[in-house]
Amino acid sequence: MTGYSEALIDHFEHPRNAGAMDDPDAEAFVTNPVCGDSMRIFLRIEDERVAAASFLTSGCPASIGTSSAATELVTGRTLDEAVALTREDYADAVGGLPKSKIHCSVLAAAAVREAVETWRKEHADAAAGAAS
Repeated sequence: MTGYSEALIDHFEHPRNAGAMDDPDAEAFVTNPVCGDSMRIFLRIEDERVAAASFLTSGCPASIGTSSAATELVTGRTLDEAVALTREDYADAVGGLPKSKIHCSVLAAAAVREAVETWRKEHADAAAGAAS
């Protein structure tokens, strides 16, 4: 796999936190319309912090490796910290990405943001319903 860092190859060959999570608190599914890669992320949230994360990704080695690294990167972070992570943070977590594969880090960042935003909306709606 020419052009990939040792860290990315390791995450691709030995993905961390791969698979669907039973009863997640939040999840999101994102697809890159250009290349067709897709990622589903699952989050367990406790006290406004990501307690656990897992993923299912279909795509190239860079997408799978970046998804694996993303689960490690967000676990233990507050929700604000998790949504503040950038595509560069995800790319750095796998030792960088070739220019043609930067979209893989965008996929991970978008999935994390969407999962957290959906969780926050659901909890805000629930709190508003309980208050009325």
